[in-house]
Amino acid sequence: MTHLLVMMLFAALVGAVMGMASRETPREQFRYGLKVFCEFVVIGLVLAWLLYFLPF
Repeated sequence: MTHLLVMMLFAALVGAVMGMASRETPREQFRYGLKVFCEFVVIGLVLAWLLYFLPF
């Protein structure tokens, strides 16, 4: 598996758990889980893009 797929799998699992643990109705759970998933993916891609330019 590529790093991107692993990151998206992790984001999906965390989003599902956070959605179920922190909201009451299924609609709120889904929306919050989707929000957490998107935040994880976007932040991960932004960090990857920024770290690409560091000389190691």
